[in-house]
Amino acid sequence: MAKSWATLGVDLHVEPTGPGVRKGLTDALREAVRGGRLAPGTRLPSSRSLAADLGIARNTVADAYADLVAEGWLTARQGSGTRVAERTVTRPAPESAPRGRERARPAYDLVPGSPDLAAFPRTEWLKAARRALTAAPYDALGYGDPRGRPELRTALASYLSRARGVRADPDRIVICSGFADGLTLLGAVLRARALRSLAVESYGLDVHWNLLHRAGLRTTPLPFDDLGTRTDEVRGMRAVLLTPAHQFPMGVPLHPDRRAAVVDWARRTGGLILEDDYDGEFRYDRQPVGALQGLDPDHVVYLGTASKSLAPALRLGWLVLPPSLAAEVTSLKGGGGWSTGALDQLTLAEFLTSGAYDRHVRAARLRYRRRRDALVAALAARAPEVHATGIAAGLHAVLRLPPGTEQSVVQAAAWQGLALHGLSRYRHPDADMASPDALVVGYGTPPDHAWSGALDALCRALP
Repeated sequence: MAKSWATLGVDLHVEPTGPGVRKGLTDALREAVRGGRLAPGTRLPSSRSLAADLGIARNTVADAYADLVAEGWLTARQGSGTRVAERTVTRPAPESAPRGRERARPAYDLVPGSPDLAAFPRTEWLKAARRALTAAPYDALGYGDPRGRPELRTALASYLSRARGVRADPDRIVICSGFADGLTLLGAVLRARALRSLAVESYGLDVHWNLLHRAGLRTTPLPFDDLGTRTDEVRGMRAVLLTPAHQFPMGVPLHPDRRAAVVDWARRTGGLILEDDYDGEFRYDRQPVGALQGLDPDHVVYLGTASKSLAPALRLGWLVLPPSLAAEVTSLKGGGGWSTGALDQLTLAEFLTSGAYDRHVRAARLRYRRRRDALVAALAARAPEVHATGIAAGLHAVLRLPPGTEQSVVQAAAWQGLALHGLSRYRHPDADMASPDALVVGYGTPPDHAWSGALDALCRALP
């Protein structure tokens, strides 16, 4: 039977307790207001609607409301209904551990890892979302394929092949919630294959190493020199995690001889290369370095995300998997509830196929190149002893400092209200090498209006 119109309205959870229905309801409502569960100005259901929901007489609800209006807890006005009164309510203080003094938020941020979030293409993204939602089939709103929406996998296969040289089959692409999600999936699969350790670069992100450790894998750092990671040292390992197009944070591409050597190792031994292509779209003074995966799709897992090109908050990443891994990763993702929002997937697919993604990347590339050039010019004019390296691509630069000055410069930057990281922060704890004094400057991070101030604060902190 159709629901009576009298029950339609706002929902309110209330449990009358104690002797007498009227008193129990009045007490329950009063406590909900006093405790803050019902905020000032909240509109309550009509007496008819609440009576129907609770299975009690309408007059009982009306009387309870009247009692609370008289006490000042509620207000009742013609045309406005019954609402929680606007009054100061003293809520019980929550029990919590003593909190230390909170640090002031820095005025400027040059920590790497984020694009200029103020430049996110909101208007174009909204247009793409409307088009995608309008055209979406009904099944797009269900649980769907654990690999992700076919529209996005197809769009990515085309884009990655064209722009990054990836050999991608939509059936072997798995959509995930960012790089960390994809790495966690891969770590679980490798551990299930009885791997105990994974080779990594001497410089990188501790959050990635920690994810692998939680999967039960030990990380073994490879040596690093001017040509990049020493991939000849990967012998004896069964898998390696690399950033070959633009090593993070050192900023150099893996030398062609070492690219060939690590692919040859994988073919000879059946090893697996995990390729983190975190900012491959952004290059300035060099030819684009194609994905390592294009050399051997059977032994390389390609990991990419929208975090640097668009925004980390989208939580959209992708794995391009070898045939030998595709079924295992898909099964694990499907069985563990590792879902990724379908509507954002559809929007990104539309963003890619419409050409909006290419236009955004080209515009961002010009903006970041101007920032890099301003950084280099400022260093030449105000800190000529400090040299920027790793600047042919990406969203960050490494500034080489005089020996023994890294920590003092980071502290001086903090005094200037500038968030800044030293290179030593990114060195693997087991790396058998000394870290030079340097800064890792994320020039892509500040919004445009804060860039000049951040650059000025950086120069003031430099020796």
